[in-house]
Amino acid sequence: MGQGRRILIAGAGSVGAYAGGCLALEGRSVTLLGRPALMERVRARGLRVSDLDGLDRKALPGPCLRLDTDPAAAMEDAGLILVTVKCADTAAMADLIATHAPPDAWVISLQNGVGNAGILADRLGPGRVVAGMVPFNIVQLPDGRIHRGTGGTILIAAGFYGLRQELDVPGLPVAESADMDGVLWGKLLINLNNALNALSGLPLAEQLSARPWRRLLAAQQLEGLAALRRAGIRPATLGAVSPRLLPHILRLPDPLFRVLARRMLSIDPLARSSMWEDLERRRPTEIDQLQGAVIALAARHGLSAPVSTRVRDLIQAAEAVGGGSPGLRPEAVT
Repeated sequence: MGQGRRILIAGAGSVGAYAGGCLALEGRSVTLLGRPALMERVRARGLRVSDLDGLDRKALPGPCLRLDTDPAAAMEDAGLILVTVKCADTAAMADLIATHAPPDAWVISLQNGVGNAGILADRLGPGRVVAGMVPFNIVQLPDGRIHRGTGGTILIAAGFYGLRQELDVPGLPVAESADMDGVLWGKLLINLNNALNALSGLPLAEQLSARPWRRLLAAQQLEGLAALRRAGIRPATLGAVSPRLLPHILRLPDPLFRVLARRMLSIDPLARSSMWEDLERRRPTEIDQLQGAVIALAARHGLSAPVSTRVRDLIQAAEAVGGGSPGLRPEAVT
């Protein structure tokens, strides 16, 4: 990245703060650019990151962890920028990077959805933008921890020498992939559960243990798979199970599902989806970039996606009410 250059977390919410904390704890020079409330809390108490494997550590503000709310000051010495803002803010963040960051700084999108790297590349140039995918769930807990509640390895596009080595630290495993389009669509199919979890208000492990909720997830995934087939896109396998088989496993009776999907259910009891957190904090969700992407792809290829459309409409209604998770039962979704 060049001597004296820092890793900038552009949009330090749950994912960004967790990544920044893990990197700073390993001696990387990190700057968090985030909302004033979170930056003030970290400045007063330190940045505490924990995970389902038992790690519980605190990074203190100092040379390895700088806090900022001013994009111009935060970006001036960035050599590597991790974009972790919500999808709706990607274009605005790209404009800030173009204005304030060094023109040779690498930019990695660590966001949900499938189009963010393209938005960044349109504004910054494709040669410096790297697609990435974060597989795990991270939430801010009432005791101030930034907590990773599920497992997995971050994937970034292959072919960018040194980036993986710079980011791959304890608590934040990173690997490379030569098929990031497939990876991002494979992750999106899994992320279709984010909205169901937000509508249910249940912990992820409890929600996924209930067959009626899994059947709703399976129905959405089948809509997505049909649209992807029409579009000629092959989603990547991100775990032990092919995306084509996952809907069939999800629809199994509970006893069989528990046997076949032990890894899927090895989720921290504290874990919930980021969309649940958005509803609880009265923030806009990424429903348009998740269910909305399936609906749009299906429409472009002459298909419908009625279950995904129903889920999108319910999330948008919950956003409009502003009362947090509506705590629905699965039959209210169908």
